[in-house]
Amino acid sequence: MIIISAMSAAVLGVTGCGATAPTEPSTGVGTDAGFPLTFENCDLEVTVEHAPQRAVSLNQSATEILIALGLEDRVAGTSYEVDPVSDDMAEAYGSIPLLTDGILKHETLLQGEPDFVISSYASFFTAENAGERAELQELGVPTYLSEFDCTYHEAVAGGATFEMLFDEIETIAEIFGVPDAGDEVVAAQRAAIDEGLEIAQQIDGTPKLVWFYSTAASAATPSVAGPGGLPQTVTEMLGAENLFSDAATKWPEVSWDEIAVRDPDVIVLGDLTRGYPGDTAAEKIEFLKSDPLTSTMEAVVNDRFITVPGQYMDPSIHSVQALPTVAQGLVDLAVR
Repeated sequence: MIIISAMSAAVLGVTGCGATAPTEPSTGVGTDAGFPLTFENCDLEVTVEHAPQRAVSLNQSATEILIALGLEDRVAGTSYEVDPVSDDMAEAYGSIPLLTDGILKHETLLQGEPDFVISSYASFFTAENAGERAELQELGVPTYLSEFDCTYHEAVAGGATFEMLFDEIETIAEIFGVPDAGDEVVAAQRAAIDEGLEIAQQIDGTPKLVWFYSTAASAATPSVAGPGGLPQTVTEMLGAENLFSDAATKWPEVSWDEIAVRDPDVIVLGDLTRGYPGDTAAEKIEFLKSDPLTSTMEAVVNDRFITVPGQYMDPSIHSVQALPTVAQGLVDLAVR
């Protein structure tokens, strides 16, 4: 969330981050009114001298927030697409240059001449990848890191909430000078939550869930949702129980033995399209039904699966859809 907003140039003067001088917007979206803008993000003070015109997003969910805000014309490049792009975003997404089909590296990033860099993941802002945030700031390139991932994979204190997501959307909208667009997106997000909560009223009892995100290979140790992430929040909002809410991280690696012992009523499957072995929901189901241990679990025997796109499990413009989707799945499966 913005800490200091709409400070005048006379007050801020030339900042130590090396940001470039204000320029006129290259598109009709947003203005430089209210700039320079200074905010604190993941323990780093950032100053944006003008509304970004050549932003680079380091991952798909960051790109999709910018598209939702109508900013695709001001995105100079993106990278690391892991899930299918929704139909309503496909044209805009396709208009954005793909700088690399993997994780963006520092040299390639700078070739894109960005005036702003945004990422959902702390692991992308490293010396080995796009470069550390402080380094980019010294080069005059301000950055934004999702508050959900300030410390990679650690559980968020107090738990991740949709209010955090809404704050993030509104903050990004303010950075780009389009606050009204931020308000509109958040309003649509709240409507999806209301839909999910209405469906959830039909859920009986307290279903026990395991959110199965990924494995490196079909028989490898699975990564499941623990505390501190949005799957935990969705579970609680639905009146269900996340069987790994006692883990130490947002996405712990657990054993199949432990999953079998905890005996979930329903397994929520992340349907990923990165191309890694065992990523798709179909591959996950095939493994669960063929493995001697997991095939005996009641959830597997009774096909109690709810499939969601991987984007629904990560903080993204689509993650609110996890609420109505999982709620409807639990109602359809009629588990208690």
